Amino acid sequence: MNLETVEIKAFVPARDMDLSLRFYRDLGFSVPWSSDDLAYLHAGDCSFLLQKFYVAEHAGNFMMHMLVADVESWWRQVQAQRLAERYGVRALPPEDRPWAIRDFVLTDPSGVLWRIGQNIDPPSA
Repeated sequence: MNLETVEIKAFVPARDMDLSLRFYRDLGFSVPWSSDDLAYLHAGDCSFLLQKFYVAEHAGNFMMHMLVADVESWWRQVQAQRLAERYGVRALPPEDRPWAIRDFVLTDPSGVLWRIGQNIDPPSA
C-alpha cells in the first residue's frame, strides 16, 4: 500500500473571476492555466485553484494561510501594487504573533481572508 501524498489544493471562491485573477497576479501569483470558471495559480511551491463560485457566507468564512520565506517582501509587494486601494480590500501590516509567526492579513476581492507569514522564534517565557 502506498499512501504517499503529492499535494493538496484549496478551491478558492471568486465572485468576479477576472477581478480576482488580476488581484492574485498583482499579489505575485502566476496563472499557468485558466478557463472561464477555473484557474490554477501558483507562487513557488504553493498553489491553489480559483473557481468562479461565490456564496457570501462561504467566501466570508474562507481562510488561506501561506507560509513564506520573507514576509516583509510580500508586504512590500502588497504596498507597491496598492492592493488595498486598487481593489478595495483590507490589508493589515505584519505583526509578530504569539504562535511564532510574523504575518499580515489580506482579504481578496471576494472576501477570502489570507494570512501570509513566516516562522519566527517563539517569544521567550
